[in-house]
Amino acid sequence: MKIRCKNCYRILNPNEEYCTSCGEYSEKMHKAMVTGDYGPDPVAKFKISFGIYAIAGFILCGIFQVIFALIENKMNNDTFTLGGHTFESRFILGSGKYSLDLIKAAVEKAGAQIITLALRRANEGGMANILDYIPENVTLLPNTSGARNAEEAVRIARLSRELGCGDFVKIEVIHDSKYLFPDNYETIKATEILAKEGFVVMPYMYPDLNVARELRDAGAACVMPLGSPIGSNKGICTKEFIQILIDEIDLPIIVDAGIGKPSQACEAMEMGAAAVMANTAIATAGDIPAMAEAFKKAIEAGRAAYLAGMGRVMEKGASASSPLTGFLQD
Repeated sequence: MKIRCKNCYRILNPNEEYCTSCGEYSEKMHKAMVTGDYGPDPVAKFKISFGIYAIAGFILCGIFQVIFALIENKMNNDTFTLGGHTFESRFILGSGKYSLDLIKAAVEKAGAQIITLALRRANEGGMANILDYIPENVTLLPNTSGARNAEEAVRIARLSRELGCGDFVKIEVIHDSKYLFPDNYETIKATEILAKEGFVVMPYMYPDLNVARELRDAGAACVMPLGSPIGSNKGICTKEFIQILIDEIDLPIIVDAGIGKPSQACEAMEMGAAAVMANTAIATAGDIPAMAEAFKKAIEAGRAAYLAGMGRVMEKGASASSPLTGFLQD
């Protein structure tokens, strides 16, 4: 223990009853000389403290290793289901807006197991067929792009099944030519009809809780709310509404439209979204395969963060990362 002169605050040497600098008498030092108790040795105290913190550090490392192992195990067994089909990848890749010869590379780099396609691209009048560029193990998700009402969407879905594109269908009913907002009510009608016909219906919609409930009741396999207008790359402008759907709807919520950066895809997954769909962000990138891979990694990171449990947020004040007391004492 360090004993200071109460007059000049100089640290006194052991048995220095009078300060050699100012001559002030130290009653505290006198008492220590009489009792022989100079307090704990600071070096010994430091060694003890260091040992305690070292042991605590080893224990924390062990705890973190266990936590990381549990998270890794969750990630390895982390799948989601659509219409009885199980998928490991949570990245749904769009195929529009970029050349056919880059589709295969994009799919492989993205690790995607579902890829969307507009029916009109499945056979472009004798030109290269998009299906020739999609790996066989990837599930096709035809969309009803161009449909302006439920009847047109149903007609396109039935045609896609006849052409061998399977039972999956993404319902897009849009008659707003400026902002390309989906018509939620026509989408509900189309969903009900196609679900009864055995389709795995994945409806694209403007995030609205009441509409999402009706889509669920109509037989939708998931709900695909837009993040922002199609092709805008503006990110998740409807974040609060999407979060409500994630919290309230017992179906996979797949964020669709407007995701412009890998960081935004990561954010959607951190919120608890089941998957993310992206097209324009990759199609307009300088290096399409590289951007597809970046999205894949971002989606995996966001999902891992969600499974780990996000840290708490303090609205006011601060909290030190390390203890501020217990080390430095006079």
